[in-house]
Amino acid sequence: MSGIRTDLSGQVAIVTGSTSGIGAAMADALAENGAHIVLNGLGDAQEIETLRASLAEKHGVEVRYHGANMLKPDEISDLVTSTEEAFGRLDILMNNAGIQHVAPVDEFPEDKWDAILGINLTSVFHAAKAAVPIMKRQGKGRIVNLASAHGLVASPFKSAYVAAKHGVMGFTKSLALEVAEQGITCNAICPGYVKTPLVENQIGDTARARGISEEEVVRDVLLAAQPTKQFVTYEQLAGALLYLVSDAGANMNGSWISVDGGWTAK
Repeated sequence: MSGIRTDLSGQVAIVTGSTSGIGAAMADALAENGAHIVLNGLGDAQEIETLRASLAEKHGVEVRYHGANMLKPDEISDLVTSTEEAFGRLDILMNNAGIQHVAPVDEFPEDKWDAILGINLTSVFHAAKAAVPIMKRQGKGRIVNLASAHGLVASPFKSAYVAAKHGVMGFTKSLALEVAEQGITCNAICPGYVKTPLVENQIGDTARARGISEEEVVRDVLLAAQPTKQFVTYEQLAGALLYLVSDAGANMNGSWISVDGGWTAK
């Protein structure tokens, strides 16, 4: 899928928010390279089972599903501990789960703020807290957090998302320093706009918030930020992930890969 191959045979990976979009693509890339996968996320039970079975059959790896709610610390902890119980190890944690809401600060619903901070930032802490002891015992592990270009720069009407993703970047750096001598790395991937279901929903919300058409949102708001004028693809993000979890990326720590068409270069 990614065009980059690395041998992850026998390794075990959790990808949160992986029942659709970027997370599903990241799980596919890891499975393609030999990793056993634990999927997590929301959605129709039959569709999730179809995805799970498809990945397992296509790549010849074991694929399981855990329905942990990323707003509930005890369920996040169970996601991680049950993975170790099932497989005896945990090599890769990809914190991908995320939600979005677009509105001016003075109109921003407080429940949306709490949910965005909870899922996009606080769940990263809880998952890492549960995973790090396992990785310490192994003497090796890879934690990759899906941040965003909005972890580096800001946009109006996205205060909660920008705050959360900036928090993810700070957490990534801090954790990386804590585990640097124990064979564990923690890095982030910062995508620009990817045409995911999340972004599709943002188009309509942004159009309403700015009082412009959806076509203008894509042309003048979303892709205006990316000098290439192209959406980032799943395959491009998968390539970044595979580098970070491979031996080639072993000395990449506390850092990030921007895959944003040049957005944050400005």
